[in-house]
Amino acid sequence: MSIEYLKRGKSDAERSEDDAKTRKIVEETLAQIEARGDDAARELANKFDGYDRDSYRLTEDEIAALIAEVPQDDLDDIRFAQAQVRAFAEAQRASMTDIEIETLPGVILGHRNIPVQSVGCYVPAGKFPMVASAHMSVLTASVAGVPRIAAATPPFKGKPNPAVIAAMHLGGAHEIYVLGGIQAVGAMALGTETIAPVDMLVGPGNAFVAEAKRQLYGRVGIDLFAGPTETMVIADETVDAEMCATDLLGQAEHGYNSPAVLVTTSRKLAEATLAEIDRILAILPTADTASVSWRDYGEVIVCGNHDEMLKVANDIASEHVQVMTDRDDWYLANMHSYGALFLGPRTNVANGDKVIGTNHTLPTKKAGRYTGGLWVGKFLKTHSYQKVTTDAAASEIGAYGSRLCLLEGFVGHAEQCNLRVRRYGGVNVPYGGAAPRSVAAE
Repeated sequence: MSIEYLKRGKSDAERSEDDAKTRKIVEETLAQIEARGDDAARELANKFDGYDRDSYRLTEDEIAALIAEVPQDDLDDIRFAQAQVRAFAEAQRASMTDIEIETLPGVILGHRNIPVQSVGCYVPAGKFPMVASAHMSVLTASVAGVPRIAAATPPFKGKPNPAVIAAMHLGGAHEIYVLGGIQAVGAMALGTETIAPVDMLVGPGNAFVAEAKRQLYGRVGIDLFAGPTETMVIADETVDAEMCATDLLGQAEHGYNSPAVLVTTSRKLAEATLAEIDRILAILPTADTASVSWRDYGEVIVCGNHDEMLKVANDIASEHVQVMTDRDDWYLANMHSYGALFLGPRTNVANGDKVIGTNHTLPTKKAGRYTGGLWVGKFLKTHSYQKVTTDAAASEIGAYGSRLCLLEGFVGHAEQCNLRVRRYGGVNVPYGGAAPRSVAAE
């Protein structure tokens, strides 16, 4: 192996220490919300957002007034983005069909895809108003057929952000709350005097929101553990340093702890990218955020060949993986752990974040090893059913079931099967006994 780090970020131990501090704060905050409901949510909203109102749910008139503040060109852009997201989500939904098959004469098995009945969608807006997150969560839930969609977003510069509210409303939200952070996801999951609890939480957020969702998982469902944004650029000598640096810093500006990693076979490109990052940070308006992320979480890794780059990329399992090489489709065929792939220099992560149509809520912190991102299927539960329609099938399946239950020592289970063998097959099986094999053979 010839893997070399030209720059490293914080160690795993340092990152774990940060996580432990966040975990304690979230645990204490959720306990307050559960015990004191609206009062706790209001105190937290005042403390962290400096925002207070009688009800944190927007009225229909307030929603209409906020949408009226959005310039028509911006509304047109929001509608265009939602059309792309809707088209892809509808195609995904169409791929998930209900099924019913007859596995044996008289034995019917099937499944139905049923929407989750209530979902809480969190849309970040504290540092940046994440208009696109409304498309990804609210609109996708709407395509899935979720009958109750509650959406929450923090105030932006002291008031609800009109564009975010417009995107939530156009996406199909039934309830819109101006609440942020732990208090938003906690109130939606646990319920308060004025907010009915939901069955599922979705949407990205900062480290505190991600940890709150983790702690609430089990009481409610969640989409995935979506923490701070991560990006990786896999590049060879076919692209230049400006492209690599721009794609790295474009995601590092999300927050102070957004990992950005360059993996390349070219030392020349790696060194040039480091210099280009310094140049861009000197002129980037969001450099106060991006520079901290790059300093603490940025990494540059030089590999000997594409096989080594593939191994490094799969081990890191980054949320966004931008591939710009002479063999992009090879990475598509061989990458197995990531959030989403962005193939070739003509595409980029920002397109995926905002407009191209795929969902931007993606797994972070190596969760891409075991789950994909948010999609219409996350809002659907696949439930199976069984139906036996003939006496012969009831007795045949019952005889097998009787013997297999007794193999495990479950006499009560076996009697459920034996009763069917006696009633529908006319075979006198003693109580707690095993049905004879001749029943299944007849």
